[in-house]
Amino acid sequence: MKISMIAAVSQNLVIGKDNDLAWHLPDDMKYFMKTTQHHHVVMGRKNYESIPHKYRPLPNRTNLVVTRKTVYNAPGCFIFHSIQEALDYSKGENQKEVFIIGGGQIYAAAINLSDTLYITEVHADVEGDTYFPEINADDWQETSRIYHPADDKHQYAFDFVIYNRK
Repeated sequence: MKISMIAAVSQNLVIGKDNDLAWHLPDDMKYFMKTTQHHHVVMGRKNYESIPHKYRPLPNRTNLVVTRKTVYNAPGCFIFHSIQEALDYSKGENQKEVFIIGGGQIYAAAINLSDTLYITEVHADVEGDTYFPEINADDWQETSRIYHPADDKHQYAFDFVIYNRK
């Protein structure tokens, strides 16, 4: 089973602020939805809670929430107490690819387990309080890059980049 991470990341590694995204990039959201559709998605509790109620659980995906809380209710989701438990569940369900979708602690804990990174590289330094782990160039090879300019709907330019573990 391929383990992938997907995130939008600023130049200074910010992925969020105040339990929300640090920007509004509609085409990045479309990319996220298309890429993760019909897959299992693994997320931390705080990340799950940051999703607007009307989108919970994320549609057309199997939502796996990782939390340290012994009792936690997330309707329509599967609850696990470790990333490994969630990954083992996905493997048992014969998934070909599972997506780690955040937040910061989950990304940091899962980066060494991951085979592929789908990173939207946001061309800006932004303020935030949640970060993506640094990508070590010795470990990853860029296999795809598509540029998206800033425009009237996108405050920042960005690239959709795919990295595969070397």
